[in-house]
Amino acid sequence: MSRLAAGVCLVTAHEPPLSADGPRGEDVGMTATAFMSVSLDPPLVLVSLREGSRMDDLLAEQPLWAVSLLADHQLQVAGRFSMKGRISDRLLFADLPCVRGEVSGAQVLSGALATLECRTENRVEAGDHTLVIGRVLTASLPAPDAQPLTYFRGRYRHLGQ
Repeated sequence: MSRLAAGVCLVTAHEPPLSADGPRGEDVGMTATAFMSVSLDPPLVLVSLREGSRMDDLLAEQPLWAVSLLADHQLQVAGRFSMKGRISDRLLFADLPCVRGEVSGAQVLSGALATLECRTENRVEAGDHTLVIGRVLTASLPAPDAQPLTYFRGRYRHLGQ
């Protein structure tokens, strides 16, 4: 499967606070290459999450999430959010040009090729992953003319002109 080139995206969600009087919730993000369109009518997308990962656990409880399709100048974002075993993502978002999605409340990248806000429609167990199918609620094109970041043979790549 390393021979199949894939686009790279940042999947994000906002973890609500544990209680109304507790500390504020936290933004969570993960790099994903297993992301695809499923249907145009209704607009559905799919992301594959490692079973038991922080994002898998969060999206089992939080139905709203977002996706930023990464442009080639966002290579450092992909690397930052692909680290495993993180306790907190708070510092990872600290200096990123993000805005909070109006529908999902999740962070979306300002310079992404495209951004989507989604609501989970279905979750399917598939081996050691969970396939999360989401209905697209909003879509925008912050940097539609940028080149995409891709992943091929275990490395991030830039497409030629």
